[in-house]
Amino acid sequence: MASPDRNKKKFGFKRIISSINNSWNGLKAAYKNEQSVYIHLVCTVILVLLSFLLNISTTEWLIIIAIIGLTLVVELINTSIESTVDLVTKEFHPLAKVAKDTASAAEFVLTLTSAIIALMIFIPNIIELF
Repeated sequence: MASPDRNKKKFGFKRIISSINNSWNGLKAAYKNEQSVYIHLVCTVILVLLSFLLNISTTEWLIIIAIIGLTLVVELINTSIESTVDLVTKEFHPLAKVAKDTASAAEFVLTLTSAIIALMIFIPNIIELF
């Protein structure tokens, strides 16, 4: 029988550093292997530049930062689900397709929602310039 201490997670600075390193490795892997993460990075740069150029309000900045973060988080979750499904089965299975398609759909819905929010913030600011 395994000792209860054996399953106990250790706490400490080394574990925090290790967790940060693992997270960073996950971001790098997603950037290298997922085209949509690269597109997200390009869109992030555009949104940040527009935000500075149009001198948006603090509230608008918070909203832009939130949609950037949420969209990346959902993309990473989508990538995790797709990778897990691919690990579990290499053969076509209708449920595997549903898992991958619905994860992708979640990212798609959030991307459309984020685009609408960004347009609602930037269009009035652009109109003000003229």
